[in-house]
Amino acid sequence: MPALADGFQPRTVGHDLDAVVGARQIAVLTQVLSGLGGVGKTQLAAGHAHHAWATGEVDLLVWVTAANRPAIIAGYAQAAGDVTGVDDPDPDLAAARLLAWLATTSRRWLIVLDDLQTPADLARLWPPSTSTGRTLVTTRRRDNALTGTHRQVVDVGLYTPDEAARYLADKLHHDPRKLQEAAELAADLGHLPLALAQAAAYLLDRGLTCATYRTRLANHRKKLAELFPEAHALPDDHQATVDVTWSLSITAADHLTPTGLARPVLELAAMLDPNGIPTTLFATAAALAYLARRRTQIHTPEERGGNDEVEADDAGDALRNLHRLSLITLDPNAGTLRIHALVQRAIRDQRTRAQRSTAAHIAADALLAIWPGIERDPTISQTLRANTAALRQHSGDSLISPNTHPIVFRAGSSLGHTGQVRAAVTAFEQLLDDLLRVLGPDHPNTLVTHGYLAHSRGAAGDPAGAATAFEQLLDDLLRVLGPDHPNTLAARHNLARCCGLAGDPAGAAAAFEQLLDDDLRVFGPDHPQTLTAHGDLARWRGETGDAAAAATTYEQLLTDMLRVLGPDHPDTLVARGSLVSWQGKTSGPAAAATAFEQLLDDFMRVLGPDHPETLLTRNNLARCRGEAGDLAGAATAFEQLLDDYLRVLGADHPHTLATRNNLASWRSQAGDPAGAVTAFEQLLDDYLRVLGADHPHTLATRNNLAYWRSQAGDPVGAATAFEQLLTDLLRVLGADHPHTLITRNNLAHLQHPQH
Repeated sequence: MPALADGFQPRTVGHDLDAVVGARQIAVLTQVLSGLGGVGKTQLAAGHAHHAWATGEVDLLVWVTAANRPAIIAGYAQAAGDVTGVDDPDPDLAAARLLAWLATTSRRWLIVLDDLQTPADLARLWPPSTSTGRTLVTTRRRDNALTGTHRQVVDVGLYTPDEAARYLADKLHHDPRKLQEAAELAADLGHLPLALAQAAAYLLDRGLTCATYRTRLANHRKKLAELFPEAHALPDDHQATVDVTWSLSITAADHLTPTGLARPVLELAAMLDPNGIPTTLFATAAALAYLARRRTQIHTPEERGGNDEVEADDAGDALRNLHRLSLITLDPNAGTLRIHALVQRAIRDQRTRAQRSTAAHIAADALLAIWPGIERDPTISQTLRANTAALRQHSGDSLISPNTHPIVFRAGSSLGHTGQVRAAVTAFEQLLDDLLRVLGPDHPNTLVTHGYLAHSRGAAGDPAGAATAFEQLLDDLLRVLGPDHPNTLAARHNLARCCGLAGDPAGAAAAFEQLLDDDLRVFGPDHPQTLTAHGDLARWRGETGDAAAAATTYEQLLTDMLRVLGPDHPDTLVARGSLVSWQGKTSGPAAAATAFEQLLDDFMRVLGPDHPETLLTRNNLARCRGEAGDLAGAATAFEQLLDDYLRVLGADHPHTLATRNNLASWRSQAGDPAGAVTAFEQLLDDYLRVLGADHPHTLATRNNLAYWRSQAGDPVGAATAFEQLLTDLLRVLGADHPHTLITRNNLAHLQHPQH
């Protein structure tokens, strides 16, 4: 929620927000603040919301940026997780959960939907009409869809002359000298609140009178009309007025120390999300290089003081200057800035399409630089995705053609990394549609997107669907690039892996045998892709039940890796871990535990204690100790490992969830089956929330829960759970998948224990 602007004052229209009944004596539960851009709708809503929260009138306050339907759903989904404690992997389900909670709760709530651009985006998403809740909507629209029972449209217009005069008097500290011609200035600016705010900030910064500002305003308006006649021929929503006040203010900001950076900073900000841009973006190497280059283009060496370097502190000072002149609003607590959409448009309108494209690519590079490798904070991830979406909107197709910027793929992958696996599928489907339209079906970026989509389907728990998608992609790659192209061979790799995950380890092993032969022919024995295929061949030979063949294949692979990469290369260490795992199937868990202890020392030395492969090796060591008979020791090791996973990767990362599964299993084997049931029930809730009902990990957890129910003395409940699970496994994985067969075996054992 935005902070209240400096000089915020109550307005006549604000009294309507306190109304509890409409003209027809019907309770008003939803109020729609409708008006042109720059009239202060968001500030009125924020003022009302701040007051309601500060006075304890509401128990729940939710502020949602409603620029489009995905943004509304994302805001609802985040609120649903905070309020109900359940974060659905499907944002649509989460939004429905929030609306259901609002409809039934006795708690008092206020939902603010800011900047609604398309009323149809609220179809089936309007907050419910209840006696305990209220909704505020800000929008430029006046569609009939915004009216109805329990809804009231409140017209928000310009300041009245009295309100404008009072605002200027308050901002200028009632100084009679500075207020000369204040009424005339307000009229010159059309009594537009946004323009008056920028003018007042400029006046204060320059120590001018209203009369002097009027003169500068008139001169600058004439100059802009000459430079950009098309932009000022037909004023749109007071855009021409904002153009002039913005242009005057940016000229002032550009001459503040550090000189010449304010305009380039705003050029980047104009391409991003007006509701929250991370300030760290402007300290990235890409942004700083752009600021330095643009400053040399705009200002002479004398104007910029002979300094061509731009450092992070310079960018930070420029942001503070812009805040000082009311061109942006800094929120230091959130580490973001807000900028009015009218100001953004004024900036973009003065730039050519090529210049906007350049700024978009720089902003995309900067976003990519601040995107965390491990996404622990969903709020940060949503902010980055919103800014990427704004870039796409403001730059047309320039981020996808002629080459697709990596930020586009990162935004889609981010959804999967933060648990929104189904949303990731949808995002890549939409991206694929755009690339098919712009680049055509055979463009390399289109084919890459096919791969991302297939991978997302697998991550969403549909390995069979992913395999089908990779089959289709492979056909296209064979036709377009030929059988020996690296992308074609990579698609064969992904297809073979998906076949194995879909329950056909023998087919996967056979496919990797053929692929390895082709990789050897195309790349040679020492190429990373060849070594990777060799490792996957070893794995899937083992998954067919031939642990000895897997160990032998890994031994051969390790010999090559030691020669090519050396003993301390991470891939060599990983191969050693895989070899130990498969050797342990034949030599026993005690010998494997000793080997994992030695390997762990090397991982700690080379990669450090928090590297994912180090943590995975600790997982394997704990498992082997338990299999060797030290059940309590295994449980203790998994407890310690879980603490580190929570710290390093966060609660919802798949490795964290898998560690909770292992901990519950070993505690139960150590003599606490009832505790295992409770642990698996809690884990199942989180798997349903993070990965969804049909994901293989969710289904496996249901199997574990059913098994330990039987061990805890509830064979009837366990049998029922296995029956329900079997139905879902047949639907999701098919009759021949190993997990389906295991579940049938477990169910048969419970139904006929004598066998």
